[in-house]
Amino acid sequence: MKTEIPVEYASPVAPALPRRGLPRLQELGLVLVILVMGLGLSICGYILAAPGEENHFLNPGNLLEEIATPASYYAIMAVGMTLVVISGGIDISVGSTMALSAFTAARVLQYFPKDAPAWEVLPAAFLLPMGVGLLCGLLNGALIVSLNMHPFIVTLGTMSIFRGITVVTTKLQEIPMQDHQIPVAFTDHFMRLSIFGQRPMPMLVMLVVTAIGGFYLSQTAGGREIYAVGGNEEAARFSGLRTKWIKLRVYAVAGLTAGIAGMVWLGRFGATSTGSGSGYELTVIAAAVVGGASLTGGKGTALGALLGTIIIAMIQDGIITLHWKTEYQLIIVGSAIIVAVAIDSISEYVRQRRLAGAKASV
Repeated sequence: MKTEIPVEYASPVAPALPRRGLPRLQELGLVLVILVMGLGLSICGYILAAPGEENHFLNPGNLLEEIATPASYYAIMAVGMTLVVISGGIDISVGSTMALSAFTAARVLQYFPKDAPAWEVLPAAFLLPMGVGLLCGLLNGALIVSLNMHPFIVTLGTMSIFRGITVVTTKLQEIPMQDHQIPVAFTDHFMRLSIFGQRPMPMLVMLVVTAIGGFYLSQTAGGREIYAVGGNEEAARFSGLRTKWIKLRVYAVAGLTAGIAGMVWLGRFGATSTGSGSGYELTVIAAAVVGGASLTGGKGTALGALLGTIIIAMIQDGIITLHWKTEYQLIIVGSAIIVAVAIDSISEYVRQRRLAGAKASV
């Protein structure tokens, strides 16, 4: 028997890139926001600085060590989160995935000699957290696509599971981690490598991940498929796309980026704990949404995720510059999510009204 295709899906729907004008306009708007915020915080830094004290905000040490470096693991995870959001999903387990990835790598690396050569240490330091993150992402994706479960429910459960595994493993270990150290070939000589008095490696990793994510989304068929699934999953399925495989892929990428963030965290601090990455889910989702990713799916860019993370990081650092209480950052970040989603909803409403008007005039 021939299967009838619903009328609205009768014509093939080719996966396509998002409209170029709107994302570019959004990214330029985010750059403008960053410049305005930077100017405002620079002025406030001069006004609020004590006599003889340098501007807290406008100095290379603060810009790199307090904004770019802490933003690195947020931005890396935000790139993976953006892929998930574009596909129409959500992943609130990234903070726990990051913690489990970093902890697994730390547990193995502590048994290397402190002065072990880089050719022995770096492969393990790279592959272990990335592998654990990838497995966590694959588990999320497999549960979502095979059982047809809502992504929020699945990742809410795995967030607790991954964190619980980290806690239980910590309590069962026989040798305390503080009795060993991560080899310096990975920490001091790589992730904390000083160049002209600054440590740019976390930022460089962030930029590489963003560039790869941007290329994947904008220049490959796989990236166009993600936009197609997020824009209209049924249309994508009837046009021949393997929607379940595409969803599995984006959650695997989200887990992988969380693993990379765990690697950066471990290399930067030289240690980890059961609380590492706790609460990071809110910041990562905020960065993706502020960067232009639509929670309804079908819209977002890797560059937007990076710019959104920088805005969040500047807000957090601005609280210190303005001498506000750090508790305010939770209120501000939460408000940023609501405002970004509201703007996206209004923009979508206006676009639908224009389309309806255009159809009526034909």
